[in-house]
Amino acid sequence: MSRQWTHWATSKDLVALKLPAHDAGTGLAGRALGDAQRGSSFVFDPFDAYAAGLVSNPNMIVAGSIGAGKSTVVKMVLDRALERGRRVVVIDPKGEYAFLARSHGVVALALGRDGWCNPFAPNDRESRDLLRALLASAQGGSLKSDQHYALDEVWSRLATPRPTRVLRSLFELLHPHLTSASMTPERSLALTLYRFIHGDLAGLFDGDDEPIVFTGRLVVIDLSAQWSSNSFAVAALSAVAAAQQVVAVEEELGYLVLDEAWALMSDSSALRWLQGSWKLARAKGLSHVLVLHRWTDVAAVGDAGSAHRERAQGLLRECETAWLFRQPPDEAREMASALGLHTREERYLAALPKGAALVRYGPHRSIVRFRPDGRDVTFIDTDRAMRIATA
Repeated sequence: MSRQWTHWATSKDLVALKLPAHDAGTGLAGRALGDAQRGSSFVFDPFDAYAAGLVSNPNMIVAGSIGAGKSTVVKMVLDRALERGRRVVVIDPKGEYAFLARSHGVVALALGRDGWCNPFAPNDRESRDLLRALLASAQGGSLKSDQHYALDEVWSRLATPRPTRVLRSLFELLHPHLTSASMTPERSLALTLYRFIHGDLAGLFDGDDEPIVFTGRLVVIDLSAQWSSNSFAVAALSAVAAAQQVVAVEEELGYLVLDEAWALMSDSSALRWLQGSWKLARAKGLSHVLVLHRWTDVAAVGDAGSAHRERAQGLLRECETAWLFRQPPDEAREMASALGLHTREERYLAALPKGAALVRYGPHRSIVRFRPDGRDVTFIDTDRAMRIATA
């Protein structure tokens, strides 16, 4: 019989990776996700890790090639978080989290089908920042100076207290400008707002009934109807803003998962808004979880050296915890460049087996073989890659 090696390293390699030879894992308490190489059970919660001084912020990134086990691990992490009383909101672009929702007695909500959500926070400044990002994303470019001025002016005319249907109220105030013979700033804003009220985005963030009230520990927002359309970035940005309000309430700790995150990061206006949101993660007790399936999609968000790409890579580097699954050599190279990985870490990414990941949390490293338990199988059955790998 021949021995099948999956990966190897000398103790010198492990030290260079900041991975101790014994790799005993995090030392945190809770239900294990798997086993650390040469060590004990691997347990991880970003808030517990922050409290233990292992990381300096709770944001996380999960990246790897298709079938490597990313979605499975995200679901396992969320299930354990829910057991600990955390709140969880998932922005689900492809309808992949329905089984997890059902296992917790929850039905995924599809915007437009099940109702509309109000993405605007009570805070006036946060709402205006989001509004600018939404309109810029919808019109496909940054707002011009005269548009900013016109938007501030019409915002000041909103009723007090601010109406629930912010977008409709703004559209009604700007509607008279639609008959203008020239393209004034007010007319351009009115045309963009039309999309939210009567156009391709109608029914998502405005409606005749009351908006959806997201309740419970787990909320899954299904955006599969928008996934293949040009409106996905706008829909996802609004859903993320609404989700942040759900998670960060009553000083409770929570997760906000954004699957296929590259699609939102490719929108420059949305990316700027996300940067500001990231800075408030600790203050709001919120762990943003970005799930990326193809690393080259991130590299494609902007030209090399462009402000857009630098902003995207900066956002990823601000995720203190990274779950890095197997990548083809070219993808591993892009990932190493974006995250500032050591050359040995890059080599590991191309050699990891299915169901294993290099986990970076603060200055620490662990190579983890994930092992779903009996409960996990009930909601990860739609993605069999991990079960096959660990059979």
